[in-house]
Amino acid sequence: MPIPWPPTSIPNEFGIATLSLGSWRHHKLQPRLEEAAKAGYKWIDLFDECWAAYLEEHHLPGDQLWEPTEDNLRVARKLGDLVKSLGMRIACTQPLRKIEGIKDPVERRASLDLVAKRFPFMRAFDTDLVFMCANIRTDDGVTSDLKTVACDLAELGDIARAFAEADGGPMLRIGYEGLSWATRNTWASTWEVVRMANRENVGLIVDAFNVLAVEFADPYNPAGHGRLYSTPEESVDVLCASLAGLVASVPGDRIFFFQVGDAERMDPKIFRPPTDPEVPALLPWSRGHRLFPYEPQRGGYMPVDLVAAAVVATGYQGPMSLEVFNSSLNRPDAGVPSAHARRGFTGLRKLADAVPQVPAFWEMWQQGTRRFAGAGISPRVQRL
Repeated sequence: MPIPWPPTSIPNEFGIATLSLGSWRHHKLQPRLEEAAKAGYKWIDLFDECWAAYLEEHHLPGDQLWEPTEDNLRVARKLGDLVKSLGMRIACTQPLRKIEGIKDPVERRASLDLVAKRFPFMRAFDTDLVFMCANIRTDDGVTSDLKTVACDLAELGDIARAFAEADGGPMLRIGYEGLSWATRNTWASTWEVVRMANRENVGLIVDAFNVLAVEFADPYNPAGHGRLYSTPEESVDVLCASLAGLVASVPGDRIFFFQVGDAERMDPKIFRPPTDPEVPALLPWSRGHRLFPYEPQRGGYMPVDLVAAAVVATGYQGPMSLEVFNSSLNRPDAGVPSAHARRGFTGLRKLADAVPQVPAFWEMWQQGTRRFAGAGISPRVQRL
């Protein structure tokens, strides 16, 4: 059941992905973490590339980042201790890619075993969550069949449970996220997999950018407004109808992580879809033009507040964590981590303040309302 609305306060502590503090190519991990701590974050989302670069800083091969050697695990414990010394925790590691739905049994076994190789490192980092992006492969070697994919997630949950029971530590959890360019690209299509997997330690990852990129936005729309539908009103109506379903069907404790990000409204005369058929249409926008919440001066325009309100309304208690990719993060400037840490924290505070101001549109949906924009939902969108 949804929580009473509006909430008196937002229970979600703030987090940020390591790649949203600067590029691993130009910015060492420890200074990025120090800037995150200074800004006030409590949670860190550790990306594989950043962990690999940290290993290389310690003269270990980054391409063997999940080999449980004594040296690798020692460095992993060092990183976990560093994060805790700064007053933060590692919330999760990511991303697992191209894991589920593999048809060949030998390849499937090797894929699932890759996930299990992370478990000793999760103990060393003192984190319990790893999450997997929905498979983006489209070749004949994979299937998006619901039963097949759900069985894969169920088996991963069982493997994680067996590991936790064997070492006596906290339960390890598997999160599943729909990418906006994957076959399963919506919260609903990934939730049906999680629900059918039927394991307490397998849950849903909700990413505001990926939700909005499918159900609200179109960066290539020739009209230039960046939306899927021509009017703000219809765009809000369609999005709210979907999010009302999330509030009604997903218990808050089945959402394992919530990621936040907006994106830049593009000029379709300049920003064109990729010509390489192997590159998903939304990938250039996602990788180069995401923004922190509430940055209209930089072109941000999507109603992140609606997604956040829906997630909070489910009773989700976990971090509200930034995942932003942008070309600005790739500058070698030493000030990049501090600038992005401050920008992100400012956006999260604005978002936390805005969430209780969002009307309970999920209750309006249950009462038969199908037009939300005219009821004061997200006036920010209506001004676009």
